[in-house]
Parts: sequence; structure tokens; C-alpha cells
Amino acid sequence: MLPEYLVIKQKLEDRLAILQGRVTELEAHLRQAHLQPGRDFEDMATDAEDDEVYQQLDDSGRQEVNEILAALARMDAGTYGLCERTGNRIPLRRLEVIPTARFTVPVLDEDN
Repeated sequence: MLPEYLVIKQKLEDRLAILQGRVTELEAHLRQAHLQPGRDFEDMATDAEDDEVYQQLDDSGRQEVNEILAALARMDAGTYGLCERTGNRIPLRRLEVIPTARFTVPVLDEDN
């Protein structure tokens, strides 16, 4: 692994820890919300709406976790920073901004 990727790797690992904590909290909330007895219809309707929001947050958190895990796996495999489409090196600046990037940004043809 290139030395300049060590900072990115730490950033990914830190973000992963935060997201895994949030996903765990959201899952606990979703389970707990359904265990409260004596709730009226209005409370249950509000909970259902909240559950949809929490579920979407949980899904997006899981997606980001998967992207981070994939980036860390590429680091371990020695393929991090290589475009999956072209095989060219992804610019370091792009990886610093989007550490899970899998592709280079296509260069626009100036003649078009």
C-alpha cells in the first residue's frame, strides 16, 4: 500500500466505527419501538412513519459500511486506487475527497 493511503485508511476505519455504532443504535431503536405495550392507533401510525425514516437511514448506513469495507479490502489486496473500469490510477486528490471511489472521473473531450 502506498504511504499516502495510510491517512485515507485511518479515515475509512474511523468512519466505519462511527457508522457501525449508528447502525447498531438504529436497529435497537427499531426493535424497541415495537415492544411498547398500550399504544393507541395514532402512536402506532407515528411510529410506522418514524420506522420508515429509521429504516432508510439504516439502509444508507449499511450501504456506506459496505462501500468502506470494499475499499479496505481493495487496500489489503493492493488494488486500492486503481480504476475498476480502466485500470488507471485514481488521482490522490479524488481519493482524499471520496475515499471509497472505484473509478476515475472521465475526461471530457474539449472538441465536443
